[in-house]
Amino acid sequence: MFQIIGIVVIFVMIFGGYVLEEGKLGPILHAAPFELMMILGGATGAMMVGSSGKVLMGVLAGFGKLVAGPKWKKKDYGDILALLFTLTKTMKTKGVIALETHIENPGESAIFTQYPKILKDHFATAFICDTLRMMTMNLEDPHQVEDAMEAQLEKHHHEAGAPAHALQSMADGLPALGIVAAVLGIVKTMGAITEPPEYLGRSIGAALVGTFLGVFLAYGLVGPMSARLQAVVDEEAQFYKIIQAVLVAHLHGNAAQISIEIGRGVVPTPAQPSFSELEDALDSIESV
Repeated sequence: MFQIIGIVVIFVMIFGGYVLEEGKLGPILHAAPFELMMILGGATGAMMVGSSGKVLMGVLAGFGKLVAGPKWKKKDYGDILALLFTLTKTMKTKGVIALETHIENPGESAIFTQYPKILKDHFATAFICDTLRMMTMNLEDPHQVEDAMEAQLEKHHHEAGAPAHALQSMADGLPALGIVAAVLGIVKTMGAITEPPEYLGRSIGAALVGTFLGVFLAYGLVGPMSARLQAVVDEEAQFYKIIQAVLVAHLHGNAAQISIEIGRGVVPTPAQPSFSELEDALDSIESV
């Protein structure tokens, strides 16, 4: 919602100030469609050249994230802590053998199916199951497990951030493409140097619109969109950091309640449950 309001503020402040200074929107509106075709079209083509199909699809999906924000909400953070509590407690009290049926087929697990949103996230589910599987194979060195998990998180974060990086590259190129459009406008003007001054003035003005739009789009729209998308990706990554924190704490020999409390400290502040809220949630977990 704030993103939509921000876009409205950008247009009102910039173009409103221009109009209040007795500027005329007519020349801008006349030239804008053709200039946008060259600038945005060229920038989109450059993005297609420099990005894979998966990244391009991620950019399209990212526009929804700009408004919706991170997919993980406060309830989801409570759910992941509850899920990890159940798994680590089961491992402590019943041993690794009791977990095998759950981690080998989480889609039919009585533990995982209580949290369908987490189960639907392929990376979160695989991250948990693969790490627990390593533990059942007697890889119990907390530092080795933490390093292995960190490598997976870095890879996932790099891939998830690729659309934001593509958008930022687009923003970086827009001012230069605006100059390209302006140069083409000047070339057009020089080819009609014998025309009346009124025509030459309109032609030069249209060329300058290209420079304006390139800079305006880069720093007023596309650049901030890229920053917002990266911020969403970074916040979503914290969800997986909780998994790492809890499972590593468990490997250090902590009780399930202590491991979960360590994981609670990693939850982003706006979504972080209080100690009592988490305690109440854990007390209400159905036994498996």
